[in-house]
Amino acid sequence: MDSASHQTPVEGAPLIAPSTTEHPLYDTVVEACRSIYDPEIPVNIYDLGLIYTIAISDENEVGVVMTLTAPGCPVAGEMPGWVADAVGAVPGIKDVNVDMTFDPQWGMDMMSDEARLELGFM
Repeated sequence: MDSASHQTPVEGAPLIAPSTTEHPLYDTVVEACRSIYDPEIPVNIYDLGLIYTIAISDENEVGVVMTLTAPGCPVAGEMPGWVADAVGAVPGIKDVNVDMTFDPQWGMDMMSDEARLELGFM
């Protein structure tokens, strides 16, 4: 087996792809994500850090990469649909694709300061 057949991660590449924060609909999409709450934790999924990437194309097609607090989360099969429905309801959005990932695994360090404060971690 030659070494060229092995794929290695690009050194310095982020584990989480950057969001298109400069897109005019970005803030509205974030607010749509903030309307969804983890049923086990009284904090919205955006501030919990479950939304890794919000990528919005020039054609207003949205790709969301998200995770769950744990792979065995009881709403694992439902939450991507909730996100797609909420983001798809944003005026001007043409299409939404939600991908689930567990790499990197979610950790409490991904929560916003607001979420930490609300949960009593600050």
